[in-house]
Amino acid sequence: MQNTQYITKDLIHVGASDRRLALFENVYPIPRGVSYNSYLLVDDMTVLFDTVDNAVAAQFFENVEAALYGRKLDYVVVHHMEPDHAATLMDLLLRHPEATVVTAAKAAQMMQQFFGNQPANLMVVKEGDELLTEHHHLVFTMAPMVHWPEVMMTYDSTSKTLFSADAFGTFGALSGNLFADEVNFEHEWLNDARRYYINIVGKYGLQVQNVLKKAAALDIQMICPLHGPVWRSNIEWFVGKHDVWSKYEPEDKGVVIIYGSIYGHTEAAALRLGTLLSERGVKNIKAYDASHTHASKLVAECFRASHVVLASSTYNNGIFTPMENLLADLEAHAWQKRTVALIENGSWAPQAAKLMRAELEQLKDIAIVGETVSLKSAATAAQEEQLAALADAIAKTL
Repeated sequence: MQNTQYITKDLIHVGASDRRLALFENVYPIPRGVSYNSYLLVDDMTVLFDTVDNAVAAQFFENVEAALYGRKLDYVVVHHMEPDHAATLMDLLLRHPEATVVTAAKAAQMMQQFFGNQPANLMVVKEGDELLTEHHHLVFTMAPMVHWPEVMMTYDSTSKTLFSADAFGTFGALSGNLFADEVNFEHEWLNDARRYYINIVGKYGLQVQNVLKKAAALDIQMICPLHGPVWRSNIEWFVGKHDVWSKYEPEDKGVVIIYGSIYGHTEAAALRLGTLLSERGVKNIKAYDASHTHASKLVAECFRASHVVLASSTYNNGIFTPMENLLADLEAHAWQKRTVALIENGSWAPQAAKLMRAELEQLKDIAIVGETVSLKSAATAAQEEQLAALADAIAKTL
């Protein structure tokens, strides 16, 4: 059964959602699934904006045929060649050999790499090139490294719509409500939007800032991303979130405590620090066990908060593995501009803090606050005072 949805009188959502996939890009857990968005513009000429992942191919092809309603497909705009958006491109062209594929030069090269050949009808466009469909005026703009080098976007100056590729997307399957203003986005979707951006695009903050500058020059009344809801109201708020994220600035003033604990003693000290912070008036403290919380969530939380406490056992004379992996992830995503406090543990030679500090020194604008609390096996009564002093130091910087 077809499952299309009108966005405007001549723009139709023909994508589909996948609730069976456990890991996006085979690494990020998506318990709420994910949508693969594709849009069909039905003007004097028909234009399909992107295809979908193979997982939802059957639904997609049924949707496209229903939306075309017997008409030919004139153009397929490929904004991004990642397979979750382009895997079904050649199958689509078997069904519609009359269609011309519109894309950037790098994307055309990737088509050769992925499929072994290029479409028979291919239009390569560059920054500022235009396509007129009679009533709609499409302008193409390049968005390299948001988050692949071939990415481009399309601005429809007639409807003032930005087809934004992976930008402004989010994890989460659609359940019928297509628009962000039809769901409680801030409470139900924002965490997934943040985790999506930070983990997939977060490394490329400078490139995102360049795209945001381009977007600021446009009158954008609607954003159609490749994942998640369509934006037609409160756009400034969501774009503002991306502005903060891409500048690597804290989204919230608050403390995230992340601990890597083997037998529970490091955990106990970390959680005691949380209580001491609360007694000093610090609100909205979040604590996470690095062994049981997926790194993608930890990275997103480290980007969200202004202050992070890292508490790690010493393991095989090094940093406890989950914490070591987290630090590597933070470095890979260019984490910066944060205040960090350290707790370590080690029964005979605690040195996790020294090693964590060395890792943090490789990052930009990381300020270490307070004295490191160093445990030997379990916290002593005297170390209550050290934890209290560390809580004081953190609270003062808030």
